[in-house]
Amino acid sequence: MMPDFQTITAERQGDVLVLTLNRPDRLNAASLELADELAEALDRRDGARAVLLTGAGRAFCSGADLQGRGERIASVGQGSHRALTRTYNPLMMKLAELEVPTVAAVNGAAAGIGCSLALACDFVVAGASGYFLQAFVNIGLVPDGGASWMLTRLVGKARATEMMMLGERIGAEQAAQWGLIHKAVADAALMPEALALAARLAAGPTVALGVMRRNLQLAMDGGYADALGREAAGQRIAGETGDAMEGAQAFLQKRKAEFRGA
Repeated sequence: MMPDFQTITAERQGDVLVLTLNRPDRLNAASLELADELAEALDRRDGARAVLLTGAGRAFCSGADLQGRGERIASVGQGSHRALTRTYNPLMMKLAELEVPTVAAVNGAAAGIGCSLALACDFVVAGASGYFLQAFVNIGLVPDGGASWMLTRLVGKARATEMMMLGERIGAEQAAQWGLIHKAVADAALMPEALALAARLAAGPTVALGVMRRNLQLAMDGGYADALGREAAGQRIAGETGDAMEGAQAFLQKRKAEFRGA
């Protein structure tokens, strides 16, 4: 059972765990407490086979909020470094290493660490009002949360440089055209589309999807031979699951497979 969180909500919808950043009065700014609660919810997903991440109110997440616990930081650099190394970076790694697929439903701003949080998900669906912003240059800081790694791989060096050094909004439609996100939809269709996608993933072969997540992450760094080896190892793991047996039987029987996640 999930605890009573103060800055997020956690709700099971079938096999999908819906996590909502819930500080709408602060445009869901990611306080240290919010990051800790999000990490705890990911740890305690209680058998959920997919995770959907979204924000309450007018924004997905407006960025980090280092004052979330009332801290007074004498040095912005010192405070940011401490917050990143102790809280935000471990959260990003936890999300990256999750063994189930993830979907982000972006409403309004996904800025700063909020942009990184959304883009770390396997699929990003954005409403028409959604936008992605690396605003750090406007306050004399540098992108964090893995943004410099993710952006160059998602959209290439030129567009990553544009986002990071000019600090301008990238709207949902433009983000989809760039290949930064999976899809842009009407605001009213955002949650239905994102939930349907998450439910589809949750009904898939969970172990195989987890292996795919890991291999996709590693493929961005390793060589071709490394990828071949990881695929062979992953195939052995996935091939020994009940879902693989069900998939083979469904293929032979010309019916849709019913995966159970193991």
